[in-house]
Amino acid sequence: MKKRTLVVQGMHCQNCVNSVTKALSAVDGLTEVHVDLAKALATFVETKPVSEDIIRKAVSDIGFEPGELS
Repeated sequence: MKKRTLVVQGMHCQNCVNSVTKALSAVDGLTEVHVDLAKALATFVETKPVSEDIIRKAVSDIGFEPGELS
């Protein structure tokens, strides 16, 4: 298991946070998703290897801009 952080640009409200949380939680292999509006960060635990492209696509498909992933 690996804890990761993704910068998410374009969030403006709690509904945005809920949308990003839901999108990342739906990705197979990601758990414990927490999105911080003030810091524009999503943190999550990767329980199995997940491609960076899949993680970024989950966020961009709902209209937000994924940034640095660490």
